[in-house]
Amino acid sequence: MGIITVLEPSFKSLFLGLRANGTELATGTGFLVQSPIGPVLITNRHNVTGRHNETGELLSKETGGVPSEIAIWHNCKGRLGSWIKLIEPLFENEKPRWFEHPKLGAHADVIALPLTLTQDVDFHTYDLNKKTALQQLMPSDMVSVVGFPYGLSAGGRLAIWVTGFIASEPELDYPHFLIDCRTRKGQSGSPVIA
Repeated sequence: MGIITVLEPSFKSLFLGLRANGTELATGTGFLVQSPIGPVLITNRHNVTGRHNETGELLSKETGGVPSEIAIWHNCKGRLGSWIKLIEPLFENEKPRWFEHPKLGAHADVIALPLTLTQDVDFHTYDLNKKTALQQLMPSDMVSVVGFPYGLSAGGRLAIWVTGFIASEPELDYPHFLIDCRTRKGQSGSPVIA
């Protein structure tokens, strides 16, 4: 058998199970960045609140549940292609453990969750200090959303790539811009790769 090449974003995206006291409510996607307090999981705010970020409406209408914990399928230390499921609590003394955007707060659908369970985990992080080509992006440029649509994966817990396009002027719509992409449930929190 020949050498198999796996692109980094395929294993940098992490499969998430959003759970209420052990019962899975939904799946999602997240990724890691290194912060001054250690590794943090980045995902969408609505994943951890269980509510639509603009209306506050419950997302799990079948159960009416709101996540209390998050199962994260991490890369096993020293064994790329193997995963370990670790459960992180979302609350401590009934207060959220995650950080929200420093200026936009709950209006931004993104959070950073500090990780407490780090044993036996290889952290493949995105570097926030790295210079990006965001200033060079323009409408119609291609991007990829790397995550887990409908909770599916591309073998083990390797993410699935979906192609889309920049759909608005990145410099005019700050702090956000739009992409046009065929995304599905389970891809919330996926990194967008240009």
